[in-house]
Amino acid sequence: MTTATRSHPRYTPSAIALHWGMALLIVAVYGCMLASDNFPRGSDTYLLLRGLHYSLGLLVLPLACLRLALVARQPRPAIVPAPAAWQEQLARWMKFALYGLMLAMPLLGWLSLAAKGTPVAFFGMPLPSPLPPAPNLAHLIKEVHEAGASVGYALVGAHTAAALVHHHVLRDNTLRRMLPGRA
Repeated sequence: MTTATRSHPRYTPSAIALHWGMALLIVAVYGCMLASDNFPRGSDTYLLLRGLHYSLGLLVLPLACLRLALVARQPRPAIVPAPAAWQEQLARWMKFALYGLMLAMPLLGWLSLAAKGTPVAFFGMPLPSPLPPAPNLAHLIKEVHEAGASVGYALVGAHTAAALVHHHVLRDNTLRRMLPGRA
């Protein structure tokens, strides 16, 4: 994929809305899990926050698929001035890692709960269990899911830092292409 595949200076409004909506959704997913740890296990607030974590986390999966479909159909606007080849390669790896995380984390969370024997509901709608209960497998999947969450912090932080470096240091249009509102 080349950097400059379209002459328009910005992403489409749908791509921008989906990008920032996903960013807020992922913050909410992390926030619900972190906040739930401040309440006694089994309390109403704890269970509400965990349920929101599960539902919002599962919502990431179809939205990530929608984003991938949009990426495939809508060429990226050019970065001006054009970045170095190593920066483009690093950006490709970062996008691959971020999309991998957005696809894998909801599945790992669901599989972890299923293997633990915990029913999962998507905003109140019970979901079928993709696995029979298997406590040893549940522990392993949960460990991978939690490690993925830590990797997610690093990836989102690096993605954010790179956008700010492009904007304030390199002074290219990388960030402006994805900002909401007028150009």
